[in-house]
Amino acid sequence: MSDGPDGVARVATGESADDDELFVLTAVLLTPAQFPSVLGDDYPEVCARLGLAPYAEGYGLVLGQDGRGARWTVVTEDVPLVACAVAAWDCGMAYDLSPGEDGVVAALPGWPLALAVAVPGVPEPHDPAPEEGDRPPLSPPDASVWGPAQRRLGADEIALQWAAWREQAEGAVTFVAPGAQPHDGVRRAMAEARGYVAQPPPPGRVRSSFAAGGARTLRVDGPGWSMVARTDDIAFVLLDEEPGEVHPVGRGPELPALLESLDALAARPV
Repeated sequence: MSDGPDGVARVATGESADDDELFVLTAVLLTPAQFPSVLGDDYPEVCARLGLAPYAEGYGLVLGQDGRGARWTVVTEDVPLVACAVAAWDCGMAYDLSPGEDGVVAALPGWPLALAVAVPGVPEPHDPAPEEGDRPPLSPPDASVWGPAQRRLGADEIALQWAAWREQAEGAVTFVAPGAQPHDGVRRAMAEARGYVAQPPPPGRVRSSFAAGGARTLRVDGPGWSMVARTDDIAFVLLDEEPGEVHPVGRGPELPALLESLDALAARPV
């Protein structure tokens, strides 16, 4: 097998030494500071979706196929190992991701995320045949239509393409007045975000990551809304009730202090 996240490693998923070994396709972190946003608004929600306890140190999710082509998600407590693998793959480097059996928490049927790759030489990806008492296979949330999953993915995309969205905001009508929140849904989202300062939300509702110039990028989520902001700039709000709409919120007199307070309570990558 070749090095990289496309089949480099094998992890035992059952008793058979051949068919039940996992050919790794990719891996992701599941921690309060880093988790696939498409799966939920916060860390406990994502853990519940996968049937896991919201362990404070988090997990690594290793996605792959067994020798029969069946989809499996191996959950490991070895977060540093998975973090190193993901970082290496992001840089185009090889990394043999082989979690030790003593750190494996569960082998769950199915994949919680959609993958467009497969292991060459084995049958096409499919869910394993269920056995009595098995949980239903994991499956990705439907992100083909506007809803919570797509709303969160939209916020992720803005965070990744901040400069482009910031340029668009300069000419947006809703951004004429600094701090203006003309939409009822935006006002509700900002009020709930302020409420997080007084009563901290579940872990992962507020996440902070590095941004250029010493600033931080904030990802904040709540029931029906997502916000992405930079601590030195403006915010963008997306709402379940407004399909595909992105609402810029100018700094005004209140936003800087709110973002600073949210950053202080945010979960941060180690």
